[in-house]
Amino acid sequence: MSAKRTSIHGQWSSRWAFILAATGSAVGLGNIWRFPYMAGESGGGAFLLLYVVCVLIMGIPIMMAEILIGRRGRQSPVNTMRIIAEEEGYTRQWKWLGIMGVVAGFLIVSYYSVIAGWVLAYVFRAATGSFEGGDPEAIAQMFSDLISDPERLLAWHTIFIMMTVAVVSRGVKSGLEMAVRFLMPALFFLLLVMVGYAMSTERFAEGIMFMLRPDFTAMKENFREVFLNASGHAFFSLSLGMGAIMIYGSYLSDRTSITSAAVLIASADTLIAILASFAIFPLVFTYGLEPAQGPGLIFVTLPIAFGQMPGGVFFGTLFFLLLTFAAWTSAISLIEPAVTWLVENGGISRIKATAYTGLVAWILGIATILSFNHWAFPFTFAGVSKENGIFDIIDILTANIMLPLGGLAIAIFSGWLMSRASTMDELKVKENIYVSWRFVIKFLAPVGVTIIFLNQIGIL
Repeated sequence: MSAKRTSIHGQWSSRWAFILAATGSAVGLGNIWRFPYMAGESGGGAFLLLYVVCVLIMGIPIMMAEILIGRRGRQSPVNTMRIIAEEEGYTRQWKWLGIMGVVAGFLIVSYYSVIAGWVLAYVFRAATGSFEGGDPEAIAQMFSDLISDPERLLAWHTIFIMMTVAVVSRGVKSGLEMAVRFLMPALFFLLLVMVGYAMSTERFAEGIMFMLRPDFTAMKENFREVFLNASGHAFFSLSLGMGAIMIYGSYLSDRTSITSAAVLIASADTLIAILASFAIFPLVFTYGLEPAQGPGLIFVTLPIAFGQMPGGVFFGTLFFLLLTFAAWTSAISLIEPAVTWLVENGGISRIKATAYTGLVAWILGIATILSFNHWAFPFTFAGVSKENGIFDIIDILTANIMLPLGGLAIAIFSGWLMSRASTMDELKVKENIYVSWRFVIKFLAPVGVTIIFLNQIGIL
């Protein structure tokens, strides 16, 4: 059983190392880029309120399930699902859930690296004062010039993949843990500095109220849209369904409480998203910009603000450095499941497995790079027009299909197939807490994820 099973890849040195690593996996561009612009488009506080409810109902219970499965199996997601399914008396074909998670994470890191490359490029643009005095048209053109130049994108993509491979190849304690012990505190410190500056702006209070005061009138008018956006982001923000949390759980000590760890991770993830909004929206309002700018909020709207504000070079550099750290910790977790599977099943060293995985992700990322220029082609999915070809196809395949299906399967497997004895043995909680979790994971979470999935593919 799990008490006698150990991971060949190592173990976190402490509970806090796991929490930092899992929080680093969850905290990425989604928190500091996607969350603020989604909140801006969906009514600020109204979006935040529904987001927190969805984290409580779906996010934390599914995260607990994914961690307990990982800790019980102590191997890559593929082998873990096969072993536990056989132990519970079911077909070993449940390994395909692990395969889907590993593939999803691998596909995501291939394009995530390209987007992170944009962030790296903007660190240097900010540091060299490229935003100073730039009007909106010039700033927008700067971003357009970047994504239309495949050679520059390839260079930044290459650098980011090498950064990720360098960490993962060193193993659990010397690589993953050492990186997150530095990157996560640094990320939090940089974010607090940005919030501190935002407090000095003229419209800080307006930015805070925009995020904390729900506009119930707006919620009434478009509740369905805000709810689906909030529930979808709550699920994806926590890195669920892609094997990252499962593999990190496999390195977790039996003495660590899964419940308290999941609550802390979800709380930290949400706090960082809120702090990012506190740092961003006061700048947006102070400099007369539009909060509902979509993805352009980070690469077009904020650089305009940095170009106008006192100390813009310093704070612009700080902000994009913060984004880089967030992207780095997420990319590390996305590539880890594929690496562990190669080590376990390919009979090769971790260094070679990481090199092979990084190389294939780098090659696949070239298709994403070309999707923004030479290979761009329009198409429509679920009634929404897309323009960036292969990038959009991979994004839709992973975020809209594979991750919701993975989360749904995890909920069904842990809630309906795994025995009470197995799940109770891993969770080690009081009866009332266990009964509550079991009810949510069997009924509420599957319904919630199903609604997200049907919305993502355009049925709802």
